[in-house]
Amino acid sequence: MPKRVVFALAVSAVVAASAGVAAASPSQSGITHRNVHVCSSPGVGVASCNAVRHETLRDDKPLTTSGPTGYNPADLQSAYALPSSTAGVGQTVAIVDAYDDPTAEADLHTYRQQFGIADCTTANGCFRKVNQTGGSTPPKVDGGWAQEISLDLDMVSAICPNCHILLVEASSSSMTDLGKAVNEAAALGATEISNSYGGGESSSDASFDATYFNHPGIAITVSSGDSGYGVEYPAASKYVTAVGGTKLQRSTNARGWTESVWSTSRREGAGSGCSRYDAKQSWQHDTGCKNRTVADVSAVADPATGVSVYDSTSYGGYVGWMVFGGTSVASPLIASVYALAGNAAGLNYGSNPYAHTTSLNDVTTGQTSTCGTYLCKAVAGYDGPTGLGTPNGVGAF
Repeated sequence: MPKRVVFALAVSAVVAASAGVAAASPSQSGITHRNVHVCSSPGVGVASCNAVRHETLRDDKPLTTSGPTGYNPADLQSAYALPSSTAGVGQTVAIVDAYDDPTAEADLHTYRQQFGIADCTTANGCFRKVNQTGGSTPPKVDGGWAQEISLDLDMVSAICPNCHILLVEASSSSMTDLGKAVNEAAALGATEISNSYGGGESSSDASFDATYFNHPGIAITVSSGDSGYGVEYPAASKYVTAVGGTKLQRSTNARGWTESVWSTSRREGAGSGCSRYDAKQSWQHDTGCKNRTVADVSAVADPATGVSVYDSTSYGGYVGWMVFGGTSVASPLIASVYALAGNAAGLNYGSNPYAHTTSLNDVTTGQTSTCGTYLCKAVAGYDGPTGLGTPNGVGAF
């Protein structure tokens, strides 16, 4: 691979006022870490992306890096026992996000070149970028959502390097615009659609389900949220696979990895809970929630055990190689596992994992709050923060 210089510039320790910043964790060496939620908080009918940037500082000044320092494709493929080099041909994973990432294709090239993955470009037919109506005129640029987009594209590349990628950029972060983008992804032939965003539940959710998320034969994944116990929409939709989050660490056990519930604090961690409005599907059998329970499955999401991402659209003073967590990592990861399995056309929405639990790594430790039940605490079998568990190959998908 040719030598090149990759800049990772942190010109300021001050992030945009709209971004949520978790308290820095101190250490004796003057090194601290903090998590920054790169999208503004959701409002009524408006979603926020679920990407969390993990920052490392010395004496309150951001440290820079000239290369990737998070988990890389080989790490993720190892952790989840995935046939990434041989599967995924003929699959198209769609990424639905809000606003425009003007450097998306160039950044995708940098990521894939870094890890020896074949190019995925407009020219070779592997990559396509459209707006929510399928046109070529992009919406306005948003730096926070641009980092989310790069994260999503990089995770598809890491898990399913043979997949084609369709990026559909919604005009805004309103639930209606994002929903229209989902419909456009389906119309353009996506076999899997990942949605790394969410907002509050509302009485309109059943209508949104029918209008935007009911696409039989397409595996639709949605991140469960980054604020711990509490349900977001569209993760609560009965037509999607809701994806929770874990802390992924290397181990000397037979698997080589261990996982626990992602929870940084009582206000940050894998989203979970009992939906107020969406009905439970027949394949969900937990008894502590009469409606739809979130999540279904999970994957790495803890920013402290986060993944490498490359983005050159500066936001919050950061550009280049970064480390990201949040359930925004987990949603495109699971969508890409569905693509590796290659049978989305025959799926009954998100039912498959419930019929193949032996092909999942059960997560049994950790909790996001003191709700007192499996809805916020890992237990053997099904629980809210991690669902049925994480991929162990593609058998559950």
